[in-house]
Amino acid sequence: MRYRRADVKGGTYFFTVNLAERHCRLLVEKVDALRNAIRVVKQRHPFYIDAFVVLPDHLHAIWTLPEGDSDFAMRWLLTKAGFSRQMPMVERRSASRKGKGERGIWQRRYWEHLIRDMGDYQRHVDYIHYNPVKHGYVEHAVKWPYSSLHRYISFGLLGSDWGVGMASDIEGGYGE
Repeated sequence: MRYRRADVKGGTYFFTVNLAERHCRLLVEKVDALRNAIRVVKQRHPFYIDAFVVLPDHLHAIWTLPEGDSDFAMRWLLTKAGFSRQMPMVERRSASRKGKGERGIWQRRYWEHLIRDMGDYQRHVDYIHYNPVKHGYVEHAVKWPYSSLHRYISFGLLGSDWGVGMASDIEGGYGE
């Protein structure tokens, strides 16, 4: 099946990427393996990470691709494969996955959204940074260690009290 994906060269995109087993904690338990997989992909196929949050069973990211490049699909394929190769093969795999020689760590598909303007960008950055609070992992966003919020704070873009008192439902479609 062919999915219609946005194809804007040099575009900025929001992503939601899920594990196949939504009850797992694999992404935070093996966050260094995820970081390594992303680092390797970035070295070979550069892109900028605008915002990122890793939760136990899914992640959200905003990436800006280089001018003239719109191939985020290849980057996600390589990231997922690079992470999976670092994991022991203990996950459940369907007959379909076995037949295709696929691992069973990640959901096959992911949510992607082309960022349209600065307002859209800001809403998605806020969503990413507030997501650990939304899911009940922490009471304040700054307490979640696997978030680009810390980079925003260190650059002076946000205060360490960012998100305190924020409404728990940021409106929009984010692929969860």
